[in-house]
Amino acid sequence: MNPDKVIYDCDLAIVGGGLAGLTLAIQSADAGYRVVLFEKEVYPFHKVCGEYISMESWKFLESCGLPLAEWDLPLINRLSISDTYGNAYSFKLPLGGFGVSRYRLDNALYELAVKKGVIVLTSCKVNDMLFAEDHFLIQTSHRNYIAKLAVGSFGKRSNIDVKWGREFAKAKPGKLNNYIGVKYHIRYNHPSDIIALHNFKNGYCGMSRVEEGVSCLCYLTTAENLRLSGNSIAAMEENILAKNPILKKIFTEAVHEYPGPITISQISFQYKKQIENHVVMLGDAAGMITPLCGNGMSMAMHSAKIAFGNIQLFLSGKISRAELENRYTKQWTANFATRTRVGRWVQSLFGAHTTTFLFLRLMHRFPKLAETLITLTHGKEF
Repeated sequence: MNPDKVIYDCDLAIVGGGLAGLTLAIQSADAGYRVVLFEKEVYPFHKVCGEYISMESWKFLESCGLPLAEWDLPLINRLSISDTYGNAYSFKLPLGGFGVSRYRLDNALYELAVKKGVIVLTSCKVNDMLFAEDHFLIQTSHRNYIAKLAVGSFGKRSNIDVKWGREFAKAKPGKLNNYIGVKYHIRYNHPSDIIALHNFKNGYCGMSRVEEGVSCLCYLTTAENLRLSGNSIAAMEENILAKNPILKKIFTEAVHEYPGPITISQISFQYKKQIENHVVMLGDAAGMITPLCGNGMSMAMHSAKIAFGNIQLFLSGKISRAELENRYTKQWTANFATRTRVGRWVQSLFGAHTTTFLFLRLMHRFPKLAETLITLTHGKEF
């Protein structure tokens, strides 16, 4: 540690300013705690995301202070899935959801957090979180910070995951890792009440409306698909995605809102621990759900609510650090383990000609089965 750097003291240090980190910061600030949040980007910014949120999160976001009812967001209650041949099947979404861009949502939460007294440091990279003598030293590109508790909400994969040697970050490429995500905002004649999932070889593409008549088009595929396309996203879309006639029509006719795609690589859906080096992990840092219905966002916010209940007990001296870690891990597992398992299983059936075709035919023939699987990927209101 450089002794010339100023050390700031706080109750809670949150690394990562996505939905989980921001909603935890807001809850903690409302409770009167000193909170510092570190974000490597500058708000507002785009990120790879399906941008469909299940309705389970609506009241929670309103409780954080967002006036969602005033935003005139598209409400989504139907699901359309096409197989790799372009055969489409329609299903009801029992709980439903809504569409909103992360550009708007994250920025609104950021502004709320600042208004509530959270110290938000943007363009700030965290290099490490070191635990010793019952506190954390947060080493950043700016200054060092001391915190009673540290939370990791740094997304799908970060420099800290690699530095700490987390198991999923060390794994060799396989069926549950080494994916890439690509997102566009487009203008296209897409119904506002439908989220669509279009399959193609070794991947699937989601589409739903967000605000102001814009649609989010976001797909997940393997790094191998990109390699076989000469590492060209455009070539991959033309030679692989466009084999699905529905996707070919979308890519041909859509008007793009910004020059190029937003991308992310090395996505892993392998198991992750909810506590690492005494750091409480939230959202994707704790365990990713496959983005079949965009419920990773709801899981992230729900994990923030669960974590806050335990953090408040710890900071008020009612439970020990060990009790906090044990309670949070058990509660995370109880709420999300089934959802992640179901998501991985359904993903294993998607992106292949025969299994996708047969699976969707089965779902279409037995609506109750479809409803059950959809319900398992959507949680309950929290």
